[in-house]
Amino acid sequence: MQLTIGKLAAAGDVGVETIRYYQRRGLMGTPARRGGDGWGGGVRRYDENDLRRLKFIRSAQASGFTLEEITELLALEESDDRVRVRGLARQRIDALDAKIAQMTQTRAALARLADQCAASDKGPCPILAAFEP
Repeated sequence: MQLTIGKLAAAGDVGVETIRYYQRRGLMGTPARRGGDGWGGGVRRYDENDLRRLKFIRSAQASGFTLEEITELLALEESDDRVRVRGLARQRIDALDAKIAQMTQTRAALARLADQCAASDKGPCPILAAFEP
């Protein structure tokens, strides 16, 4: 399978500029141009490995990993250092747990404010008042 950058982007459900950004960050390689006649001619072709790597990056991002962490995960994939991979996963789980706890508290506070707002039609709305500096 040989894909242009546009087709790779479509297959990976990202924009072309996202792929170029990943290339600048060193997450993905930039294949040489092939074909054409002269300076700047030819088209870069991407293969199944490029698509697999792109999907890996997107999946890791969806799990909350930063691009720096993804860079490390990609390097660890080649070294098979499972201990470090588990460590990174546990760090991500801890961060997610903290975020869930924070969001649960925020949800409870907002629910209380919504109940207070519904309890009276007089005075300022407690929800709006809570967001004032």
